[in-house]
Amino acid sequence: MFLYLSVISRYYKLNNLKMSSYRQHLYHLVFRTKNSLDTIKQDDVNELYSYITGIVKHKNSHLYRINGVENHLHILTDMHPSIAPMDFVREVKVSTSLWMKRSGIFPAFKGWAEGYGSFTCSYSDLERLVEYIKNQQEHHKKITFEEEYRKLLLEYGITPDEQFFP
Repeated sequence: MFLYLSVISRYYKLNNLKMSSYRQHLYHLVFRTKNSLDTIKQDDVNELYSYITGIVKHKNSHLYRINGVENHLHILTDMHPSIAPMDFVREVKVSTSLWMKRSGIFPAFKGWAEGYGSFTCSYSDLERLVEYIKNQQEHHKKITFEEEYRKLLLEYGITPDEQFFP
């Protein structure tokens, strides 16, 4: 009887070990200004990026990189699993839109365009994506936002809906 209880006890301990939860939800988010107007002054983007960093931290998420040019932004984040990407983007867009209009720092800013790009990424692509986002100013000396966005959609296996492209 003792041997039987010892075996049962050992089996129970081995098969009921606790396990931690692990996750990595890496997203590349892209959204543009209303009508793709050049309303994000590059001289003052650090304040905007700091504001967005605060939103991301408040959402228990991690910001790897943010950058953009006058008419759009790229955000690379590890998004907390309790947040739907749609809700995350909406929070960033609504909060920044209100802040940008109230702050007076971006007087030409009229808002964000409807829609966004949300692409799940592999952690093995992290360095490449950080560099890609970091080099937006150089990148856009050669390619427009529309060309870039179409290329991103195709790269992620999405057929672009041409009605949203000029």
